This record gives sequence, structure tokens and C-alpha cells, in this order.
Amino acid sequence: MGELYGRALPKLQQRKLLFGVLYVVFVMYMCIPSFDIPLIEYSRFRVSSVMEERALEHFMLYYPKQSWVSLDDVSPNLLRSVVSMEDGKFFMHKGIDWEELEHSMKVNKRRKRIARGGSTITMQLAKNLFLRTDKNMFRKAKELMIALRMEKEVSKKAMLEHYINAVEWGDGIFGIREASLEYFNKEPDALTLNECARLAAVIPSPLEHKPTDNSPYVLHRASLIRGRYNDVTIP
Repeated sequence: MGELYGRALPKLQQRKLLFGVLYVVFVMYMCIPSFDIPLIEYSRFRVSSVMEERALEHFMLYYPKQSWVSLDDVSPNLLRSVVSMEDGKFFMHKGIDWEELEHSMKVNKRRKRIARGGSTITMQLAKNLFLRTDKNMFRKAKELMIALRMEKEVSKKAMLEHYINAVEWGDGIFGIREASLEYFNKEPDALTLNECARLAAVIPSPLEHKPTDNSPYVLHRASLIRGRYNDVTIP
């Protein structure tokens, strides 16, 4: 904190900078919808912020489809595929994968844009339930803070169950049950490993790619998931 761009800062400026940072952090902390976070452990969020955002984009002419399923009613292939691709350290970290986040910051700096998020499943869930999909540093900071609080108040399994039910899988398609029925005409507990790998492959860009596509993007990512599959264990 004592140096900025290679020059030492006077103590007064250091204190002002520190105060400014702490003030911003405090404001963001107060903006977090803390009263909703504990409910994740005991209830089911039927409407997420992203679902509301999509409905508004379509001028409320339709509402996104979602139907809830528990982890017990989902193929283990799906859970392992999602974790292996989106957050291999999900059951080990405390909400933030600092190593991945640092790597993402370096990539973004090199490309001069937010090209990589470095988000864990916890962070993605925070965004899906409480925030919007726009990419900026303020939203990312709120995402980080919500994720840290979620890890303190919600179990990993409850977060994973909400994640697979809240994640977007296509235009108006939210949650694994709707995605499974839409793309493969079967319930989530009947999905094969290949189908699960394809579903997990498109999570970062569900409006540009479909699990049933045979594009290089989907095929490559599905192949990566199958390769990592045995490295993941769901407790």
C-alpha cells in the first residue's frame, strides 16, 4: 500500500487511499442481501436475478422455465461433470479460488478486457441469485463478498443444488431438469456421461452454444470434462 506505480506515497495519502478502499468495501458489504443468504440452506429459490433480467430483456412477454430437482434426482455424472469443468476445487476452497482468480486477472490485463472471470461455483451462484450478468469490477467485488458470506452460512451441497437449478442452459431455460428435458428428452437422473459433459460444456456461454451442437467449442470442452471426470469426487 506504501507504493503506487513504483513511487512511495506520503503517509497522509496512504491513509486516504486506505480509508477510500475500506469505505468502498464497507458500502459493498452493506449492499449484500444478507437476509436471503441463510435461506439457501433451507429453501428453494424459484426466481433468480438472472431469470428476472432475462424476463425484462423480453419485455416480460414470457418467463424463463425452471423446475426444481434435488441432488438425489440428478445423475452423478452431471454433478462431477459440472464440478470438474467449472470449479475443480469446489469442495476444498472457502468460496474463492485465489490462484485461479490471480490467473484470470493476468489474462484480463494482457487482453485489456474482462475475458476471464475466475469465478468459483460459489461466486457464480452469488451472481445468478443476487446480481446481474454485466461484467465490471464493482459487480465482481460484490460477487466475491457474497460468496465469502455464503460459504460461512450455507453447506456445499446446498450451494451445489441451487447452482444446478439456477444456472442458465439456453434461452429461457434454467436448471438441469428443464435443460435435460429440452435437449435430451429425459429426466436428469437418466443422463449419460457424454450428455452430462455436453451440458457442462456450455455453461459459460449458454446463449451461444447448445449441448447438442457438434461445434469444435462443445466437442473440445466435453472432451476435457471426460478427461477430468475421474479427478472429481462428490462427497
